[in-house]
Amino acid sequence: MHNQLPFFMAMIASIVLLTMLAKRLKIAYPILLVVGGLLVSIIPGMPFVIIDPDLIFFIFLPPLLFEAAWASSLKEMRKWWRIITSYAFLVVFFTALSVAVVTNYFIPGFTLAIGFLLGGIVSPPDAVSTSAIMKFVKIPKSTAAILEGESLLNDASSLIIFRFALIAVGTGQFIWQDAISGFLWMVLAGLGIGLIAAWIFIQAHKRLPTDTSSDIAFTLISPYFMYWIAEQAHASGVLAVVAGGLLMSQKRLTFLNSASRLRGLNVWEIFVFLLNGIVFLLIGLELPEVTAGLYADGIPMNEAIGYGVLVTAVLILARIISSYGALVFTYIFRRQKLPHASSFKRRLAMPLLLGWTGMRGVVSLAAALAIPLKLDNGAFFPHRNLILFITFVAILLTLVVQGLTLPILIKKTKLFDSFIDEEREDETRRQMKIGLKQEVHKFLKHKYDTEWQGNESMAKFIQHWEERIKVTEADTWMNERTKTIFLEMIEKQRNYLVELNKDPLINESIIREQLYQLDLEEERLRVV
Repeated sequence: MHNQLPFFMAMIASIVLLTMLAKRLKIAYPILLVVGGLLVSIIPGMPFVIIDPDLIFFIFLPPLLFEAAWASSLKEMRKWWRIITSYAFLVVFFTALSVAVVTNYFIPGFTLAIGFLLGGIVSPPDAVSTSAIMKFVKIPKSTAAILEGESLLNDASSLIIFRFALIAVGTGQFIWQDAISGFLWMVLAGLGIGLIAAWIFIQAHKRLPTDTSSDIAFTLISPYFMYWIAEQAHASGVLAVVAGGLLMSQKRLTFLNSASRLRGLNVWEIFVFLLNGIVFLLIGLELPEVTAGLYADGIPMNEAIGYGVLVTAVLILARIISSYGALVFTYIFRRQKLPHASSFKRRLAMPLLLGWTGMRGVVSLAAALAIPLKLDNGAFFPHRNLILFITFVAILLTLVVQGLTLPILIKKTKLFDSFIDEEREDETRRQMKIGLKQEVHKFLKHKYDTEWQGNESMAKFIQHWEERIKVTEADTWMNERTKTIFLEMIEKQRNYLVELNKDPLINESIIREQLYQLDLEEERLRVV
């Protein structure tokens, strides 16, 4: 263990430095981490880095999915649920089918079952890569919501395809009845286990005498608990974590206090940053092991690279075709559900954007590594090393090519500069703050109407809030009585924001920004 400590310390230091460089260069940090790991791996004398797939599936995947679900808006997912589910399930299946057909035709020895296995591995776009790249460009809120929602579900659908294809390769047969029943069980049981586990954790937060540290500890172990229980029941651990994370996120105001929410946000931000960094660096460091497997099988490198490029092209084309197919279907049958755009050209641009955001990453790598070395009959798993290499090429090419060109494509073409369905965020924030002040003033007038009569301190307090409706000022006086009133007012403002969030025209991210400010204000009051 002590011999490996310098390696881990150097890895963390490299992650921090490469992330800083990525910010300076204004590119998504997963791209630089993968390339950095790739360059380090080809240094002469570097030892092989062998990744245990269970390490990624159990150690890395649950918290990454949970954090993504925590940050997602259930309201926006409900609004765009048709598109999200079609991308997360139908598009993933179509992509896997396309990969299966193409590889069966072009790669010698590849059966449809092996092609479906590869398709299930490389079909899900990576949520971390997409979100990191989206920070450098301005896209419609509706598109961002669709991408976030899709990223939470497509991992589950691809891993389900992967499992059934793995069975088909091992047994040589595929029973549709068993596959359909198994699929339904994995989806429904996964969702149910996640929701039940989340409810248990919420009750534990509410009923046990927890403090900030124990609250954060509970949130850290909850995704692992959800994932493990679901996998033990042969359900989808991914869907369990997503469902549980969404429920706990929606109920966060009811079982976490402001201190737990604020400090937990900082802890999770650092935790997820390190997990993402380690995984993407390991993807690059994995190259020597992958290429060694190819040489052992006697597959020429140029031939393997060609197969990797072919599969990557199929992934990109299948996603773009699916995007425009969804647009045509919606235009014909559900035209009222189309995102409103300022021109037909801009409406046509959205499927292109969705089609070009298919960067692959963590789940694809873990699934490829999870392929067993041997079948149940003792024979070596067919084309395992080639599947690993194709997966690596797909991850590398989609990250570098799509990841670097997507921001340029959006900025140069200016296709998404002015969508009609984009709310005016500045005006929304201004109206929301006016509403908060009015809500506080109404609360004070109603509750303290008799108490402040003749009380100079309370009279000034009411007058202060009447003035704040017109002008924003910082309050410079505080005592125990006014502190209590302030805390009550903050809770009243939270209730107002929760009700305001029911308006489908207001994006939830704006509401969450203001809730974060209220948490900060409450913590400031508690230490005065």
